[in-house]
Amino acid sequence: MSEEHFMLDAEECEIQPGCTIGLRYSSNCRPVSLGRWSRIRKGTIIYADVSIGDYFQSGHHVLIRENTEIGDHVVIGTNTVIDGNVKINSFVKIESNCYVPTHTSIGSRVFLGPNVTLTNDNYPLKMRDSYVPQGPTIHDGVTLCAAVTVIPGVTIGEGSFVAAGAVVTKDVPPRSLVKGVPGEILPLPERLLELNMALSWRKYLNG
Repeated sequence: MSEEHFMLDAEECEIQPGCTIGLRYSSNCRPVSLGRWSRIRKGTIIYADVSIGDYFQSGHHVLIRENTEIGDHVVIGTNTVIDGNVKINSFVKIESNCYVPTHTSIGSRVFLGPNVTLTNDNYPLKMRDSYVPQGPTIHDGVTLCAAVTVIPGVTIGEGSFVAAGAVVTKDVPPRSLVKGVPGEILPLPERLLELNMALSWRKYLNG
């Protein structure tokens, strides 16, 4: 484990061998701030200028790049990439093999299923002098099921549910259901109005 640029504001943290915590990318970058009771699994790389709250967990071979801010009770699954300049609020579960690009905002109580791909560039390698990448904005309580793709700059409203394999190409109003390619936006069925709640969150959100 590399601890060249690392601040452990923690107790009972587990950092497995083979992690890199605080990877320097410039001469004036700040240390990683890692909260209490975190578990960092083998192969994880966390750049400098990253702030992580309490009860964080990474899977194996997670990459978290610079200028990322992560709240409390966040899980990031194996082989997922958080590509920097990203805000992730508290009580978020991101499953394995997801991609979160720069300039993305993720609210609280959000779920990203395996192989979810968020994007931030409408014109890859085109118009580099005039186009500024913009990632999605994912509001509180959103669920993105497996293999969902979200187009750059899209906003997904609070409490919405996006079915597996859907491609989200336009803004989604709060409490909507999205399914298909391109994503069809429908009213959210009553059975899906329940707020996202992992079993491990209950004592913190209900206490």
